[in-house]
Amino acid sequence: MMKKTFKIIDEAGMHARPASKLVQTASSFDADLTISYKGKDVDLKSVMGVMSLGVPQNGEITIEVDADDEKNILTTLEEKLRELALID
Repeated sequence: MMKKTFKIIDEAGMHARPASKLVQTASSFDADLTISYKGKDVDLKSVMGVMSLGVPQNGEITIEVDADDEKNILTTLEEKLRELALID
């Protein structure tokens, strides 16, 4: 199991469009993926779950990956967060 914490920089926080794109990417993996914010954990493959976190600008999220290819999956998710301009 690997996990990494990220600080959201988007002024609108983790809003609907980037959340759905991140969920699409997460859903392409055969892995257990969790996103956490302020002690609440949800399935990263659930757009409703991710949106329910209400992550604002400067909010810190943690993504946890449990799979055979954890490092590559986490790297891909980090790249997607950067592509969506959610992190630096």
